[in-house]
Amino acid sequence: MDERTGRGAAGAGRRGRWTGRLARSTAALLAGGLVGALAAAPAAAGPGTLVTASGEYPAAVQIDTVQVGTGAPQIVHENDTVTITGKVTNSGSEKLKSSKVMVRVPNPGKPMLATRSDIDMMGSWGSPSAKDGTPLENPAQDVGDLDPGQSKDFSLPVPVSALGAKETGSYELAVDLWGRTGDDKAHSLGIARTYLPVQGRTTAKPSPVAVVWPLTHAPVLVAQTMPDQDQTPVLRDDSLVGELTGDGRLNQLVEIGANMPNLTWAIDPDLLDTVLAMTKTYRVQKPGTSGESARDDNTVPGTGRDAATAWLAKLKAAVSKSGSEVVSLPYADPDLASIAHNGAKLNGMDNALRKAMTAGQVTTEGRLQVNAQSDVAWPYRGLLDQRTAAVANAAGGRLVLVNGASMPESDKLTYTPGAARPIGNGQTAVVSDAVLASLFQGDLGTAHDRTAAQQRFLAETLAIAHQEPEHPRGVLVLPSRSLTVGTALALRDSMQAASGSGGWVTPATLQKVSEMPADPGVNTDVPNDYPGDATGAELSSAELTATMGIQDGVDQLMMILTQPERVRGPFSAAMVRSMSTSWRDQQKAGVDYRAGVQRYLDNLKSAVRVPKKSTVTLPGDNATLLISVKNDLTQAVGNLELRLYSSQQNRLLVGDNQPVVLDATTSRTFRFPAEAQVNGQVKVNAELWTTGPNPRRYGEPVEFVVDVTSVASGVTYVIASGTALMILAGLRFYLQRKKRKAAGEIDEDPERLLSDAEGGDDGDAQADADGKPTDAQADADAKPTDAQADAGGKPTDAEPSSDRDDSDRVSGDEKVDH
Repeated sequence: MDERTGRGAAGAGRRGRWTGRLARSTAALLAGGLVGALAAAPAAAGPGTLVTASGEYPAAVQIDTVQVGTGAPQIVHENDTVTITGKVTNSGSEKLKSSKVMVRVPNPGKPMLATRSDIDMMGSWGSPSAKDGTPLENPAQDVGDLDPGQSKDFSLPVPVSALGAKETGSYELAVDLWGRTGDDKAHSLGIARTYLPVQGRTTAKPSPVAVVWPLTHAPVLVAQTMPDQDQTPVLRDDSLVGELTGDGRLNQLVEIGANMPNLTWAIDPDLLDTVLAMTKTYRVQKPGTSGESARDDNTVPGTGRDAATAWLAKLKAAVSKSGSEVVSLPYADPDLASIAHNGAKLNGMDNALRKAMTAGQVTTEGRLQVNAQSDVAWPYRGLLDQRTAAVANAAGGRLVLVNGASMPESDKLTYTPGAARPIGNGQTAVVSDAVLASLFQGDLGTAHDRTAAQQRFLAETLAIAHQEPEHPRGVLVLPSRSLTVGTALALRDSMQAASGSGGWVTPATLQKVSEMPADPGVNTDVPNDYPGDATGAELSSAELTATMGIQDGVDQLMMILTQPERVRGPFSAAMVRSMSTSWRDQQKAGVDYRAGVQRYLDNLKSAVRVPKKSTVTLPGDNATLLISVKNDLTQAVGNLELRLYSSQQNRLLVGDNQPVVLDATTSRTFRFPAEAQVNGQVKVNAELWTTGPNPRRYGEPVEFVVDVTSVASGVTYVIASGTALMILAGLRFYLQRKKRKAAGEIDEDPERLLSDAEGGDDGDAQADADGKPTDAQADADAKPTDAQADAGGKPTDAEPSSDRDDSDRVSGDEKVDH
């Protein structure tokens, strides 16, 4: 079927039908650059890659560069000369004899790749065949005999006219090695192909192409700060220093992007905060200390001050250039897809994402002094499903950057539609063409990888422009978040070549492309399903739940601090960093980062605690329990109270709750009156609770045992004393009656006599009290009661204990003040 629209020199592939094949062949194209030169197994690869075979085709051929003259890639015209450079390698086991490198002329019957489908089909060709055309005798380069494993470079200047390339469109550019393996006649031993886009007499209005230029990095700032007044920042490592200087990735991305017109910078604000922190004094954690409070002995001075200062100034200059656009990603670039699938319903998640979006814009504009667009959502790899779109919308993502593989076009469209399309709920998906998106995902670290991507990009964009040459449509190029230097160079060179004089591409900002009208019939349906191969690296439900749970612990910690601002900001940022999309490619580092944040929070919370104790001996029915509370934080705490809970109140009663206020790095001992009813052991819990409208237990309870030892002897003493008094009273009554009888008195009213006897007892008792104290009184005078001792000697509520040894109170058999 002819897929042309009838107006251009090239037609459109039917996107819905060809998306899978396009993606597969392009992936093969890029992966081919990683194939070893001596691979023995047959392999079909895309243009510009190694096509390696065994047996009949033992030569591995690679194309490194395709240049007009000796300069950088440019638009090719009929009268130009193209220089092809590369390398051939004998990957077989036999010597290759009398070999030479030759260029093929496309078949005259169909010299041009007329449609995007044709471009894709050529990318899937394997071994040399008649469809590759015939070899040119001139130019050719003799490379002689090649022993197994031997390689030789080649350089062939080829007149474009010799290839029969006149009309506007893309042509196959094939180079193969001809020679013999034995006594047979010369034949093709291996081939490599790429595309040769040619600008002929037919032209098209340039297509606006927006390039997203990401500046992201895995989070480096941690929640810890030094305990000084300035809260000196702490980094988990100093790896950014290398990236900000010289050939470092981030330094090169800024330098490369600075020379690209109308570029859309997509920047993680957390990276800007980190670099700004590095422009001043900062510290770096020593290995294995990620959960510890930062101190001089577990951190080292950072070394990147000069590098960070220079890089930040360079970035400010680059983004302030006329035509540049800055997109502020949500702070720390949270993983929207992971959140949508595993954490969307977690309490506080929507609020956290909205804050990340707002904080991102404020940070970016403040650090770079430019206006930043903050309503852009970029899911991992641009993969979109309905749940991810909903989370992005809740966070404020009006524009969603999408990989075309997520939203393939219908067969009804005979051309490549514009990137912008409405998807409902006030959102616009800006969809990157599936093939173009795949070209710049990996690391194009070698010359032949870059050439393969560049030539494919030129061929695809030329075909798109000439589908509707009078009606240009917006195109989005969406590279990987972790854009490498090699890939950045390939993307820059591709845009420069396609947008040169007489080119078919014009650089445009994301905003301009997103505002172009959507094509009729374009696919606006967001799929329900999410690609299974992208779920393996997602943050799990457990990880997201634990991350959001950090906020609860932080909230409780801030309730007791006198300087909560020293904790609020660092932990809030660390929580969002824990959900960064960057952890997709560094899963172990992400796990370690989240664990470090949680351990640090746990250490801070446990710094205010009741020290553990096991057994306390209570030598009496009334005494005082001593309970210590320690504060190892470097700031004072309050809004706390200490509570004791007896497991058997009928056996042991303890005093009321007591308020706790502690200065920094101090300890206090609190006194609780205790009243025991019987001997034996009783379990008691000591707990810290926050105060206020919604009190909550702070930390884990400390359980200990109170061993009551002397209640029984006290009771026996009281009973024995009472019995003795009764006996004495009876004896005195008997002696008085006997005396009265001897005097001739008669007891007519026994009750009256008993009353008189009682009156006499009062007098005697008073005499005893005034004269000689009873045993009980003597005991009381000799030893004050607990209440008297507390009132007259020691405080009854709490006393500082920073100047006394608390070790015995934490030991197994603790004595109490009595």
